[in-house]
Amino acid sequence: MYYSSVAIISLIVHLIINNEALKKVEKTSDNLIRLKFRNYLLVLIVFYIADAIWGFFYDQKWVIPTYIDTCVFFLSMAVSVLLWTIVVVAFTENKGIFGKILVGCGVFILAFQAGILIANLFVPIVFSFNAEKEYMALPARHIALLMQMVLFLATAFYAFIISAHSDGEKRRHYRTVGFSSVIMAIFILLQMFYPLMPFYSLGCLFGTCMIHAFVYKEKDMEYGIKMEAANQKAYKDGLTGVKNKLAYLEALAELEINLENGTLKEYGVVVFDINGLKQINDTLGHEAGDEYIKSACTLICTQFDHSPVFRIGGDEFVAILKGSDYEKREELEGSFRKSIDENQRNGHVVVSSGLAVYQPDNDESFNDVFKRADQLMYERKQALKIRS
Repeated sequence: MYYSSVAIISLIVHLIINNEALKKVEKTSDNLIRLKFRNYLLVLIVFYIADAIWGFFYDQKWVIPTYIDTCVFFLSMAVSVLLWTIVVVAFTENKGIFGKILVGCGVFILAFQAGILIANLFVPIVFSFNAEKEYMALPARHIALLMQMVLFLATAFYAFIISAHSDGEKRRHYRTVGFSSVIMAIFILLQMFYPLMPFYSLGCLFGTCMIHAFVYKEKDMEYGIKMEAANQKAYKDGLTGVKNKLAYLEALAELEINLENGTLKEYGVVVFDINGLKQINDTLGHEAGDEYIKSACTLICTQFDHSPVFRIGGDEFVAILKGSDYEKREELEGSFRKSIDENQRNGHVVVSSGLAVYQPDNDESFNDVFKRADQLMYERKQALKIRS
């Protein structure tokens, strides 16, 4: 059971350290390398399982199950070699002829492995079992493993050459890939000379641990930062920089959930509408209108600086008040209106606003609160027009 225990431990560690990498991600141009690496990791799972089962079958002297599992062992090994080569070539982002040759060699080795296993059904050339049911390694096995070892070394050479023409983080990553390939080549060599030891499992384990520690974690953090930046961009209004309509709708959904589970009990809503924007667009142009919108947004955000502000239309904004801003809502709204009154006298940006608070006994949804705030904003708008 010693043989199986090593493969089982390798499988467990493999699943733990590659937990995130094994998760399915959307097939996009940004995820191609992640998907290829995931395919490689999935094939390694098949290999580890086959390796673990092989030790059990062999200990039980079950020749036929051991024979079948040995075929799975060699095929999954060859597939993993091919996929590793594909990952390295994709990761180095080098589309030169040498990279294509490496992948082509990986395909050839896989085809060769499949061919000799088929031939082994008729004439033992890869492996066999003697009368005592002992495993016998034959010449074709050594040839196949030697070819895989040479491919790993060639892949390592390829990665080191690419690293020599790189710098910083990329150089470190490419060198790690190169050293991982060397490690796996060494363990394949050991597997050739010691067929009853699970050296290839150990080699894959050490190699993937190095990739995880020195490459994948950093690339995953980089990927996470990019995704966060993309999310921020998707939820941000391009003109003003505040949250947009999409972010607003998600905030409302979260708000309703928090009300239902009791984590939120009170909130306020302020609806804003910019006065005179159409006139500015018509007389001064849309660039002047855009500046007017940005000035209005700055005024809103400055006053309600502890609350999320959303631009939900061309001249419409909403602030959702919680916490300290909710406690000081009357003071904040009063101060904002005084600023607007002063702006109107001085010919600056004018914004109408209306404040309403959630009434749990009367309001069935956020929309009820919004309607009251919107009505108060409209009344304020009319009053400001009368003054102008």
